[in-house]
Amino acid sequence: MELTQAIRDYAEEKMQSLEKFLDSINQVDIEVGRANGSHQKGDVFECKVAIQIGGNLMKVEREADDLYKAIDKVRDHLRVELTEWKRMMDERNRAGEKE
Repeated sequence: MELTQAIRDYAEEKMQSLEKFLDSINQVDIEVGRANGSHQKGDVFECKVAIQIGGNLMKVEREADDLYKAIDKVRDHLRVELTEWKRMMDERNRAGEKE
């Protein structure tokens, strides 16, 4: 599948919206395209994202009947995961300050 500028811009915009959650994101890798495998009806698109945050690597992959929906699903899932990760880091930092 050809990566158009519109798809690239959309994916980058959606992933940049996650920066407000964390300032410690080191790298974001995004893969988009048609899903491999046998699907019963129509095209299925996938979006895979790997985020390096601190010393951790967080990976999320989602599929949808529309490429833009797959990108949105990944972004939504990452928002939840990153919010939880930030909460855990904040709790860990507060516990370290009390000692």
